[in-house]
Amino acid sequence: MRVLMISKALVTGVYQKKLEELATMPGMELLAIVPPFWIEGRVGKLPLTRMFTDGYELAVEEMRFNGHHHAHFYPGLAKHVRRFRPDIVHIDEEPYNVVAVQATRLARSVGAKTLFFTWQNLDRRYPPPFSLFERYCYRAAGVALAGNEDAVQVLRRKGFRKRIEVIPQFGVDPGIFQPLERPPGAADAFAVGYYGRLVPEKGVDTLIEAVAVLEERPRLVIVGAGESLESLKRLAQDRGIADRVEFRGTMGSDEIPRMLSELDVVVVPSRTRPNWKEQFGRVIVEAMACEVPVIGSDSGEIPHVIGDAGLVFPEGDVQMLAQRLRRLIGDRALRRQLATAGRQRVLERYTQRQIAERTFEVYRDLIADPRG
Repeated sequence: MRVLMISKALVTGVYQKKLEELATMPGMELLAIVPPFWIEGRVGKLPLTRMFTDGYELAVEEMRFNGHHHAHFYPGLAKHVRRFRPDIVHIDEEPYNVVAVQATRLARSVGAKTLFFTWQNLDRRYPPPFSLFERYCYRAAGVALAGNEDAVQVLRRKGFRKRIEVIPQFGVDPGIFQPLERPPGAADAFAVGYYGRLVPEKGVDTLIEAVAVLEERPRLVIVGAGESLESLKRLAQDRGIADRVEFRGTMGSDEIPRMLSELDVVVVPSRTRPNWKEQFGRVIVEAMACEVPVIGSDSGEIPHVIGDAGLVFPEGDVQMLAQRLRRLIGDRALRRQLATAGRQRVLERYTQRQIAERTFEVYRDLIADPRG
């Protein structure tokens, strides 16, 4: 079975572990096409990091319109399709994007079957030509992979009638994301953490406000970059807690487990917007894998990912978030219980190996399906 995967997300090194796992599946020949970097809006340039590249081919191709989610494509993709002649083209992109149409047309030119991935959990209708791209990819694909349950409902409402499997785009490697000893010299004060994009919809202002009202005076570690950085620093100053809030900037994915070992809880305070709600929350599974308790808002998929292995609060509710934090600060046994439950939940549902195995089953069924 020859599978060609197209994925800009694979510029992040830890995500490549899924491909190493896929490459171990019976009869698998795997080629992945990635750009040399991806420009993430409001965050910046994310360069390709090679971390897990054994057992498959990782081909780097220049991308046109880099940073434009809908418009980007690879001018050199055709030569890879002709050379590799895949049985399946796995389009790790939304079906309304230009690259999805490009990949679908090239797949059909060599008789390959296609599948696409979607995070889209809001029923958004696009004008031409993107609506036409979407319908074209729907007709051609044999199966769709959805990153969350809401995305399944969106696909159905938009008319996709074929098989849909809910499989997160990437899992975690429990050998990398694992509990570590608190580093020597780490502060003894209760440590609350956030890491990710610093943009309004991520709700980091809610977290700063909640920490500010706690009499227990925990410290707050914020890791990440984005357009909200300066306003968040001003908010911490205005609330009189700037001396307890540490902004660390961005970190490589390989640095995250060590950072997590300094924390007593990770908060994911995402806030739904008219054009966005949380699609998964990868931070959640990384923290749980490291046995760090998680508190998340009820935006989008967050409560489903946390399950019974963490605490949930109504998005944007400062007082309820403060109450959840206060509960964990005062209950060491609960922290230990959630830490254990969180890692167990990851081991049961969200490892890279499990994601790879489920994806391989989809490939195998698609190859066998005469309608695909």
